[in-house]
Amino acid sequence: MHANEFADLLAAVRACRLCSEHLPLGPRPILQASPEARLLIVGQAPGRKVHATGIPWNDPSGDRLRGWLELTRDQFYDETRLAIIPTGLCYPGKLPGRGGDRPPRPECAPKWHPPLRARLPNIRLTLLIGHYSQAYYLGERRRAALATTVAAWRELGQEFLPLPHPSPRNLNWFRRHPWFEAEVVPELRRRVREVLGN
Repeated sequence: MHANEFADLLAAVRACRLCSEHLPLGPRPILQASPEARLLIVGQAPGRKVHATGIPWNDPSGDRLRGWLELTRDQFYDETRLAIIPTGLCYPGKLPGRGGDRPPRPECAPKWHPPLRARLPNIRLTLLIGHYSQAYYLGERRRAALATTVAAWRELGQEFLPLPHPSPRNLNWFRRHPWFEAEVVPELRRRVREVLGN
């Protein structure tokens, strides 16, 4: 794909207004991608802090994720190596009456993931963070609970690696599932080094 064509696609994504009436802060699609990228991160949707800055994973969740990956901010934001395309590209707003954000808008991934993925020919590993990305990419291979999906990572081969969300809100999950830090994080780091050549 010619560089100008990819730039046109990114411009179209960033101009998307498909579900603007459902977004309390308005549309602001946030992603990074380049045809050269070898690692793809698919999360759920930008949070409020990320919406404010326009920089993906620019929050405490991103700090923990970079720690898992053993990547510096400069390495993480090098779009020629690492693509970031959330399941929902815009901040969906808060859930009423409780903590946490609304789910990603359902229109987003079917609209934009296929054309973007088709133009990322060098992706060797896709990290699926949280159950929304796992539901979209794994389909029937996703288990009933996030923990069992993550625990079944060996069954997914080398293409995908499912992960929990690194949010500080998930500290209890990490405490209840110590095998994640003991078994999955070392494998995650190994694969990231292999794919990125760190």
